[in-house]
Amino acid sequence: MAGHSKWANIQHRKGRQDEKRGKVFSRLSKEITVAARMGGGDIGFNPRLRVAVDKAKEVNMPADNIDRAIKKGTGELEGVSYEEVRYEGYGPGGAAVIVDCLTDNRVRTVADVRHAFSKCGGNLGTDGSVAFLFQHCGQIVFAPGADEDRIMEVALEAGADDVLTHEDGAIEVITGPYQGFTAVKEALTAAGLSPELSEVTMKALTENDVAPEHALKFQKMLDMLDELDDVQEVYTSAVLPE
Repeated sequence: MAGHSKWANIQHRKGRQDEKRGKVFSRLSKEITVAARMGGGDIGFNPRLRVAVDKAKEVNMPADNIDRAIKKGTGELEGVSYEEVRYEGYGPGGAAVIVDCLTDNRVRTVADVRHAFSKCGGNLGTDGSVAFLFQHCGQIVFAPGADEDRIMEVALEAGADDVLTHEDGAIEVITGPYQGFTAVKEALTAAGLSPELSEVTMKALTENDVAPEHALKFQKMLDMLDELDDVQEVYTSAVLPE
């Protein structure tokens, strides 16, 4: 058994993602372009691109947009050259935060990220200062009441690293990133098991409860980071009060 209300945290995060859906296409286009540039435009031979394209289809991103983003990555169409940058630090109260960005201007991006941290009482750290507190993995989450035995059987047979059942009944499947994630997700779907959330993520190895007096500032910092155009993903070990 694992602690904390995993399901409440997942629902909160999904709700916040839905609120910012206008930015989802832009962020996915960048990810598809960078994945194609790094590993080629064939999803059969590029696991990272496959995950990005599947995610784009899940949010009904038009096929033309997906195709255009791939062609920008492979050089068939002209496009902005983005580089991957990661920033690490601590939010108010001390929980760890990772901010993954795709940018065409590092100077602008670091200034914006640093401003969000400092304005809300956080501290931007050095490279590697908190990354060791997270695991790069696939995460597939099922709602409380799902068939735990069946999920465990199918997931482990397909190569999942672990299956966790949380106190609130949520079931979490942990996989390797990209290729392992895709194989397990496809096996679960083929078995008629539909997850509420599936993504490649940086999963906190331990979670930190944020004290009420720091929670509002921490949430404001996350909001400010989410609003930045260069920010792709924000990961944190924080568990904020409901």
